[in-house]
Amino acid sequence: MRWILAAIALLLAGTAALSAQGKGVRLWNLTASTISGFQLSPAGKDEWGPNQTLNDKDKEVDHDERLRITGVEPGRYDAKVTYPDSRQCFVRDIEIKADAVFSIADNDLKDCSK
Repeated sequence: MRWILAAIALLLAGTAALSAQGKGVRLWNLTASTISGFQLSPAGKDEWGPNQTLNDKDKEVDHDERLRITGVEPGRYDAKVTYPDSRQCFVRDIEIKADAVFSIADNDLKDCSK
């Protein structure tokens, strides 16, 4: 009986630790189009990280879909946004907070090129 109670306590402690981790940082795509590439760089630098859309099961982020962002600490970032038609835009000075959702919309897109 003692072993069963110890196992239950250990299981509950593990579940509580997972709950405390939160949902992580997420991007909410409020642009009118599906995003096929999303890279972040510390604000003002051109040091682009990996394509975060690869974290999605279909490797794209549809309008009104959220994407889990990995490997990024809270801070200010610039984003490079790529669309399936090869259009590329930038979003400058995004504030990313721990375990929070940040969004981008069409009016945030700057310096778009094809």
